[in-house]
Amino acid sequence: MRPRRAGRPQGSVRSVALLLLPNWIGGHSTLHSHGVQAARIENLWWLLFWICSAVFVAVMVATGIAITRKSLPTASPAGPIPPQSQRRMTRAIAGAVGATVLLLFVLLFASVSTSRAVASLGASKATVIKVTGHQWWWAVEYQDPNPSRMVTTANEIHIPAGRPVLIQLSSADVIHSFWVPSLHGKRDLIPGHDSAIWIQADRPGVYRGLCAEFCGHQHAHMDFLVIADPPDRYGAWYNAQLRTSTTPATPSQQYGRQLFESGSCAVCHTIQGTDANGKLGPDLTHLASRRTLAAAILPNTRGNLGGWIVDPQSLKPGSYMPANNLKPDELQAMLDYLGSLQ
Repeated sequence: MRPRRAGRPQGSVRSVALLLLPNWIGGHSTLHSHGVQAARIENLWWLLFWICSAVFVAVMVATGIAITRKSLPTASPAGPIPPQSQRRMTRAIAGAVGATVLLLFVLLFASVSTSRAVASLGASKATVIKVTGHQWWWAVEYQDPNPSRMVTTANEIHIPAGRPVLIQLSSADVIHSFWVPSLHGKRDLIPGHDSAIWIQADRPGVYRGLCAEFCGHQHAHMDFLVIADPPDRYGAWYNAQLRTSTTPATPSQQYGRQLFESGSCAVCHTIQGTDANGKLGPDLTHLASRRTLAAAILPNTRGNLGGWIVDPQSLKPGSYMPANNLKPDELQAMLDYLGSLQ
């Protein structure tokens, strides 16, 4: 039985938010592949497109010829079909049936070979990342045999360019679907049934991903970024993520940390090295190093972060983050502290 879904989605600011995103946020299209699996899927799509287009044109031409001949004044009167014409019709129909069967086998072979190819990417030593879908955000955990080298982040997946990456998928609530169109096809996240998918980016870049299965009010606001870094830059990013949170350097940052730890924020969020150990929301240990907020719907700027803290429902109606009634000086101190979490 499919898990119960939330109700019909409410008003959305997705289109406005996407227009406000800077140019470094990549679009998503299966027709602009940047990975080996996506390239094979794109090739299959174009094969289907051109074959179906040719069939459509051929059918339209044949239909037009038939209509034209039928309407000509010299058209033969109704009656028995001459044997010669009957033989021509039989050969034409047999040829059309034969061509149809041949094209169907071509498409079958292409589909099966593509399915095998996109599933064959693997390596004995690869980056392993566990991605968990929530309503409505993505938890990202980098696996490592040494627990002290495991990294936790949210809504942003860094991978080394040119190397295969194994994504282990699970859902914390309802059915979601993990999709990075420029890198691979879709893979459903079904509660209680973990799955996996291999991805590889051919070159460095930022690729947009999304949830491709309706999962509640804010399904349309459940995006993420896949950032393919050169291997050396990826290594530097990973080592930076291993560090605990930055120690407050100013009185304002210290006050902001006190507010965070003593308020409702610490109930839902974790900041390593502090008393905040909540597990309901994203890990914020390195929040300031991320490019977006609220599952990739807003650029990570001070103003957007302040608006998200004070009134998240105006940006993402139905989200589980509550409003925070902070005084202006408290909000500024909180923003100073969160802005230091590189």
